[in-house]
Amino acid sequence: MTALFALATSVLWGLADFGGGLLTRRLPALTVVVVSQALAVAVLGAIVIASGGWSEAGPRLWYAVAAGVVGPVAMLSFYKALALGPMGVVSPLGSIGVAVPVGVGLVLGERPGLLQFAGIAVAVAGIVLAGGPELRGAPVRRQAVLLTLVAAFGFGAVMALISESSTTVTGLFLALFVQRVANVTVGGTALYLSVRRGARALPEDGGGLRAVRAALPALAFVGLADVAANGTYALAAWYGPVTVAAVLASLYPVITAVAARGVLKERLRAIQAAGAGLALIGTVLLAAG
Repeated sequence: MTALFALATSVLWGLADFGGGLLTRRLPALTVVVVSQALAVAVLGAIVIASGGWSEAGPRLWYAVAAGVVGPVAMLSFYKALALGPMGVVSPLGSIGVAVPVGVGLVLGERPGLLQFAGIAVAVAGIVLAGGPELRGAPVRRQAVLLTLVAAFGFGAVMALISESSTTVTGLFLALFVQRVANVTVGGTALYLSVRRGARALPEDGGGLRAVRAALPALAFVGLADVAANGTYALAAWYGPVTVAAVLASLYPVITAVAARGVLKERLRAIQAAGAGLALIGTVLLAAG
């Protein structure tokens, strides 16, 4: 079950990232984050009420609050790093955040078998290569590297925190709701401050609010896919081990690359195809172990 839920996580995150990437071409990144997460809050709120999740409130929800605060910071750092580029370096470098939950699992006493260690090494190498790292060309700005490392640590921290935020399914619904409320609070504050500094919350030449309304279905998909990915990852971590769940869940760059190939007809570079192959091999080794 760990492998199944973790692979579902990678598919959901990969599709959410692909959808979010497309949306940020038409809407400001902060607007995409805030609106998509606000839509997720509405849906999760209804689920929590229907499932009686409020009864699961307890100290563990602070993990969800922390995940909700860290998540937008990581996402915005990543978007800024992508803007500074080059994207071929930033994207795969961001995937090293998997080291955080893997490290937590090892500290807590998990000891994967030899075959699983081999699978982890192969899968992580595949994840990095699937991002299409640029091995030559424009120099990487120090600020881009620093922001990417902040984002990577943040993404990994969210994975570690959300897995500790609840112990039951109904409690998980409540934890995800609390996390998204924190996401919207932090993201909304950042959006407000950026507008005060002169930035725009709506596209300049794309129809303003009409453009946002037209994008609501896609924004809802991005927000709900991200929520569902957090949920399936928590389930994968429950079934454990976390070291395996985290690596399999971090295969999402492969999904994003495949989605870009299928929808946008982007050609996979040879290094990306090799990375996808290695990630698949690593997945088989992890599942077999």
